Amino acid sequence: MSRAEIVDSADAAVAGIEDGSTVLVGGFGMAGMPFDLIDALIRQGAKDLTIVSNNAGNGDVGLAALLAAGRVRKVLCSFPRQADSWVFDGLYREGKIELEVVPQGNLAERMRAAGAGIGAFYCPTAVGTPLAEGKEEREIDGRKYLLEYPIRGDYALIGAHLADTLGNLVYRKTARNFGPVMATAATTTIVQVDEVVEPGRLDPEAVVTPSIYVDRVVQVRARHYTVQGAR
Repeated sequence: MSRAEIVDSADAAVAGIEDGSTVLVGGFGMAGMPFDLIDALIRQGAKDLTIVSNNAGNGDVGLAALLAAGRVRKVLCSFPRQADSWVFDGLYREGKIELEVVPQGNLAERMRAAGAGIGAFYCPTAVGTPLAEGKEEREIDGRKYLLEYPIRGDYALIGAHLADTLGNLVYRKTARNFGPVMATAATTTIVQVDEVVEPGRLDPEAVVTPSIYVDRVVQVRARHYTVQGAR
């Protein structure tokens, strides 16, 4: 039996997220960003959050809006700075937010490890760089590796294209990005979708995230953002 709950609003979907939570936020830049869930989280008021995402926000919307609201203590991401990351840039320069840079492949694999129940793994990425500081190093077959630990979330906020009422998810093209691994790595997975359909409407071969990993689903109106230039 599925444990997914279909809720009637984004505000209901994020209810109960506690101060100090670690929140995995899907999206590759704007693609797949769960805008409605983030806006609801801003209204909900949880603070002192640790955010795990590919980017540290774009423009003034989505994750950037959450940062601007002063709700985030720390960000773990692969690309903290790009032309439209002015919100994060300002907060970081003022010492108002912490940053942990995680190489993109490591970011995905560390969350996958959490979902798969893997205690830790060795990876060659970042050997010999400042990111290796404080990490256990081991040589295997003549190559150096670093010990990496899983990234687990208290919550995951992700965007998908379709869900059925059981909670099975289908993604749309590149909007899929980190959603599948984040869904497995969080204690509570919250999903916004463009449409919720009845069981049997989704092709089983197209289902990427099975309902067992999904806790709450909300249908929202599809919307897309673009950022015009940089400040």
